[in-house]
Amino acid sequence: MASTDRSTPAEDEQQQKRPSLFSPYQMPRFRLAHRVVLAPMTRCRAPDAVPGPALAEYYAQRSTDGGLLISEGTIISPSGPGFPRVPGIYNQEQTDAWRKVVDAVHAKGAIFFCQLWHVGRASHQVYQPGAAAPISSTDKPISSRWRILMPDGSYGKYPTPRRLATSEIPEIVEQYRQAAVNAIKAGFDGIEIHGAHGYLIVEVTRAVVSAIGADRVAVRVSPAIDHLDAYDSNPLQLGLAVVERLNALQQEAGRLAYLHVTQPRYTAYGQTESGQHGSAEEESRLMRAVRGAYRGTFMCSGGYTRELGVEAIESGDADLVSYGRLFIANPDLVERFRRDAPLNKYVRKTFYTPDPVVGYTDYTFLGQPKARM
Repeated sequence: MASTDRSTPAEDEQQQKRPSLFSPYQMPRFRLAHRVVLAPMTRCRAPDAVPGPALAEYYAQRSTDGGLLISEGTIISPSGPGFPRVPGIYNQEQTDAWRKVVDAVHAKGAIFFCQLWHVGRASHQVYQPGAAAPISSTDKPISSRWRILMPDGSYGKYPTPRRLATSEIPEIVEQYRQAAVNAIKAGFDGIEIHGAHGYLIVEVTRAVVSAIGADRVAVRVSPAIDHLDAYDSNPLQLGLAVVERLNALQQEAGRLAYLHVTQPRYTAYGQTESGQHGSAEEESRLMRAVRGAYRGTFMCSGGYTRELGVEAIESGDADLVSYGRLFIANPDLVERFRRDAPLNKYVRKTFYTPDPVVGYTDYTFLGQPKARM
């Protein structure tokens, strides 16, 4: 008797057509060889806000032919930082230094986007020119449940920010525009606007698109996240409202490179639509709604494993999946995923330290003995 479990030729053909985590993908401008993306992650290894050789090695280690990398948050102005030793791209020295990092990535055949960042009120006088108060759209400080990492490694309270006057906003928009221009001069293939922790300014996206073209511009959002008090009472509607504005911009200016959305599971206190810790079903509903509304390349991130990434791509819930902490500990993550090989474990205490090697470029590749940290 014939087995009833055998698939038909049509089903086999459909299975072969189904995209996988390792199948190519065509972005508006760039063609990717696979769909595993290096997520943007602050690592605090750029003294004096200038990227150096350690960054070049770190990103080159994680580069693959036809792969997409997104840089750590890169500051657009002297008032932008909220962490120690984060790189900038607002002056010539920084732009020239980034060129060496970009060249190292391109030498591996990878595509490199620069994430542009201004933290707003999520800063401290110690990071501000003249020890001024951080600038923001509000004069309300971030609540005491959050702490800011100080240059000496301790944690402090967020101070009361200075509310910007409406007349000052165009200057911030211009800083984003100029930073995007600098990124392209440095050789980056595109930029990602960090709008995911309450930073999003739609005017910024429009200005950057006008400067470097829509297909070199991406936006990262996180409608369901509560990080730094950036929680909305209706995250689903917030996400859909942002998508509506981005879709309208695309109608005018052309397709953006991608929309990068952080999975609701990333929220520190599990806040989702219900206000309770989100179930997988609830989180999927929000992501699928945003995915369905957005007209373009959709990237997801936030706690994804290999299995969850495979599922997201094969089910059509995402076109690309970005990985953060797994990529920190596994510079050859793409190859490990491809082979379904064991993964190195990340060491959290080294995430934000100044050491240019330990916990940064000394994680081992497949076949190498494990390093001690």
